Amino acid sequence: MPAVHPQSLTNHVTQQIQTLFQDPYCHWTAKEILDYFQARTSVTYFPVVDPVETGSDKIENILKSRFEFNGETHHLPSPVRWTHNPSPDLEWLILLHKFYYAVGLGIAFDKTHDLRYAEKWMELKESWITQVPLNFLSSDVAGRRIQNWIFAHYYFVTEQTLSAITPEFYIKFLSSLSQQVGYLCRHLTPARNHRTLELCAIFLAGVVFPELRQAAHWLKFGQEQLVTNMETDILPDGVHCELSTDYHHLVLKNYLWVRRLAALNHLTFPAMADELMIKALDFALYAHKPDGMIPSLSDGDSRCFLNLLEQGYQLYGKEPYRYIASKGREGTPPQERSKGFPHGGYYILRSGWGNKGEPFEDERYLIFDCGPLGAGNHGHLDLLNFEMAAYGQSLIVDPGRYTYDESGEINWRVRFRETAAHNTVLIDGKNQTRFVFSRTRYKIQGPPPEYELKRFVTQPDCDFLHGIARSHEYPVIHERKIFFVCPEYWIMTDRLTANTSHKYDLRFHLSSLAHKNVFMQFKNNTLTVHSPHFIMAQPVHDEILPLIEEGSLSPRYGVRLPAPIIRFSQWGACALFHTVLVPYKTIAPVISIETGEVRAGNGALPVKDASLLYVTITRHNQTLYDTYFLRHTESDEACRFDQITCRDHVLFFRKNEQGHIIRKHAF
Repeated sequence: MPAVHPQSLTNHVTQQIQTLFQDPYCHWTAKEILDYFQARTSVTYFPVVDPVETGSDKIENILKSRFEFNGETHHLPSPVRWTHNPSPDLEWLILLHKFYYAVGLGIAFDKTHDLRYAEKWMELKESWITQVPLNFLSSDVAGRRIQNWIFAHYYFVTEQTLSAITPEFYIKFLSSLSQQVGYLCRHLTPARNHRTLELCAIFLAGVVFPELRQAAHWLKFGQEQLVTNMETDILPDGVHCELSTDYHHLVLKNYLWVRRLAALNHLTFPAMADELMIKALDFALYAHKPDGMIPSLSDGDSRCFLNLLEQGYQLYGKEPYRYIASKGREGTPPQERSKGFPHGGYYILRSGWGNKGEPFEDERYLIFDCGPLGAGNHGHLDLLNFEMAAYGQSLIVDPGRYTYDESGEINWRVRFRETAAHNTVLIDGKNQTRFVFSRTRYKIQGPPPEYELKRFVTQPDCDFLHGIARSHEYPVIHERKIFFVCPEYWIMTDRLTANTSHKYDLRFHLSSLAHKNVFMQFKNNTLTVHSPHFIMAQPVHDEILPLIEEGSLSPRYGVRLPAPIIRFSQWGACALFHTVLVPYKTIAPVISIETGEVRAGNGALPVKDASLLYVTITRHNQTLYDTYFLRHTESDEACRFDQITCRDHVLFFRKNEQGHIIRKHAF
């Protein structure tokens, strides 16, 4: 291969500078430009770090050309073959091209000033620029790569005067970056979270490099399209339209850092954009569990985004954001204990905010899903699903997503997405929506199930939810009613109605904490399931078959942990399951549950469209006797039980050991 003449190289670099920069920078030499950017103070920006992908172990391995993503490691000798995927999972290659590790290399260099990190950064950039066409992989990968290249630039150029960086390399770097941003402007993803991160990348490039010819266009285009994207994607209640708890926070993360970036550089956003971000922050506030983690509903990981609420407080000064971000140590708690987000279909029941004598992390929490599948392709087949947490532990969990890869002997992508993988009722072994193989992968083919939130009642010390699911895959109506005896426990009633016989499997997925640490017990006509910090109870019923199964959950992408599933099976045209869910901190209570008979108001025939439960709980040497009446139809005909005449839909009262009523709720 003939050597490149120095004069030819100089001419090429000069042409790049003239093409890239506006006046007066287009007349400068490459060295003058590098010196300028290493000394410049007119632009303020900051890196956004992914703590998982920039972990020190990962970065040290990259110095040895060992790349680890999603728990899978491959040796990629220099120069990296960028267009070759050593993994069967496309997500591995995608993470390689997103360059999160470039930021990790920058962090390591900033701490150590070890030139190996800078040299690896330049080596990887050089080989990528040489080999990879702009249209390789999807636009969202380009968007994330642009962001991470700029964040790494913060450590290697903005914060340092590093002689190892040559002027020629720096011009090549900026030229490639400019080409990628220009390509992205022309090839944006049409909608939703990928479009958001792409627009954030374009806006970031416009802010950080105003000296480039296209910067003003990037800035204007990015801001205008971001605002439009917010209007389209954020529902009126603040939930992101994809209805994934994880993607909601990832999108919000992008919005917030762009908003902070704009403020630091004295750029304004419309007031409407701030209003939408506040609504999105409000959902984030309620979605977080008391331990600071989010539930992994619909294609997500379970992780902590409390830092977003702290950012929200810094931007908007709302004390509840600060309160939740600090887990109750600073700020003031939200006024509402429980809250519904009807457009997103999420309803959160909480015992409190750690401001009434209990530690913040000990509060009880339940999130209920009674809404649509969501835009895009992240929705799981999980209508009427829920998660429950208490005393710093997640007790009943959504198993997560695990993978997007559908290869292998077991299609884990499908397994984690189907109805059986969620805390709801599986009917005849079918998914709630038709989910079948089409050409290359499984896709939703049929209409989604119909959903209805019939009732949501929240009172000072109780909550009640009534959700309905009607699938097009089977002629069965599933109604789930949840009564929260705040702040102690939940009573869940699942009612299945049909004209023909079906198999009903009520499924509860426990956390990995319960793996090999769960057992069943039959006593006093009560079946109890015991696991750490949690007891599940049902009245013994001859037609209900209980079983403990082995299952899996995935707290983050690529990680699969063993966790038990509790299954209650019943056959028939109609079925009724009553389940009491009792968390505890240290000492397990003793629980019994029995059913009673409800008669018509005149004392005549038993009423079949109502249920009566007697729940007895003994803890700390004290026994409490709870009575729970629940009507299953809209009828207001009088019902009688225990010398009580009742026209309410729900009636709950508690007696102490002396037989005195010490608590009552009716509605």
